[in-house]
Amino acid sequence: MSTLTIRLPDDTAQRLKSLARSRGLSINKLMEELSAQAIAAFDVETRFRALAASGNATQALAILDRLDQQDAVRS
Repeated sequence: MSTLTIRLPDDTAQRLKSLARSRGLSINKLMEELSAQAIAAFDVETRFRALAASGNATQALAILDRLDQQDAVRS
């Protein structure tokens, strides 16, 4: 396990402490959870961008058109 020192404005640090307290967590556990969420969001974005870069725009638009047509029939 690593130790990381960060500098935060006093108001931000106080709000994080309050948030941790309200969730029944230590500030360390809260930061661990928030970091995991940020990393997960980054991984999803990276995967999406990689898939988009290798995709076929014409084919994707055709699929969206078919979905629009299906929605129109259901309405």
